[in-house]
Amino acid sequence: MGLDAAFPRPWTRRALLSLLAASRLYADSSKLRTFPTESRRYPDGATELEVFRLTDPAHSSFLPAYYNRALTRRGQTMFYSSNRAGSVQAFRMNLRSGESVQLTDIPALDAATLALTPDERGMCFFDGPSLRHMLLAKMRDRVVYSVPDGWRRTAGASVTGDGAAVLFAEAREGVSRLRMVGLVKSSAAVILEAPAEITHAVSRPGRNQVMYRRADGSIWVVQFDGRENRRLKTPEGGLGPAHWAPDGSSVLYLHYPADKRQLNAIREYTPDDERDALVAKTSQFVHFGVNADGSVFAGASRNGASPDVLLLLRAVKRELTLCEHHASDPTTVAPIFSADSQRVFFQSDMHGKPAIYRVRVDQFVEKTESGA
Repeated sequence: MGLDAAFPRPWTRRALLSLLAASRLYADSSKLRTFPTESRRYPDGATELEVFRLTDPAHSSFLPAYYNRALTRRGQTMFYSSNRAGSVQAFRMNLRSGESVQLTDIPALDAATLALTPDERGMCFFDGPSLRHMLLAKMRDRVVYSVPDGWRRTAGASVTGDGAAVLFAEAREGVSRLRMVGLVKSSAAVILEAPAEITHAVSRPGRNQVMYRRADGSIWVVQFDGRENRRLKTPEGGLGPAHWAPDGSSVLYLHYPADKRQLNAIREYTPDDERDALVAKTSQFVHFGVNADGSVFAGASRNGASPDVLLLLRAVKRELTLCEHHASDPTTVAPIFSADSQRVFFQSDMHGKPAIYRVRVDQFVEKTESGA
């Protein structure tokens, strides 16, 4: 054996660049892995309506937080996370074929923070302390912000309505701060600081205002510049999930009465005139979604005798049972509507591990504009 064979020659610049390019290609190839459809349909046990289980309950799959976009406006694609590849990663599902493409290969994806941007060209998510922004056409992501040492990120993160920034909160030693981080200029601003933990910040449609939660469950709103920070004057009792109305005029939220004999209700708070009103009492909803024009709600009931997903028609205050969810924790069902209001998606572990389900509601709900 000659010396050249026993001892490799020093790397040339061209060879080194080729190796680095190949290694990046190899790393990125895992993101492009395609998984065949896992979709199964069955008649619901309570209503006999056709239900599609979109993911296999042999592994865990999760929808993003209920206030983050998981579906494209045309209704052809769903973004979700799953551990089917060994660790929790982001996926894109073609809802026609059922095939899924792996989008990330990162160590610590926070599944709840996955959010499609309003222009549908990108998505944002937290990887441990790092906020990442991915351009879907290029399948490349970059870190736009990292939580500083000594701070920890609290629950929740969302994209502003114009897609220019991400909202979330950080905490340390009894102090929280509400952050707004730009996606284009990579700027990082502090909207406000508070002595109680801040979570689940969501921007108001059409306004420079944020709704957020505090550790006691209370709902607050504040301007982007930190002014007019105030607590919503809600009735005595517990507070569940809260949504901005589609037009941004009000906050729709679940109220749990202090009197346990009373029914959980959807209520509406109008911040501009501080007016609170009952929308409808429910069959013990513990989570709910609202359709594109605010006329219909989809709720997950905690009723042990009827663990169902239901529609609530706002105008007539009438409920219709869609299907059973049988989730071990009904608060995780978190139903959401497609942009055209013709389908409801939800999450349940009724067949094993958490899986994602879909049911058509076009026979009950009028089609809404998808914005496509």
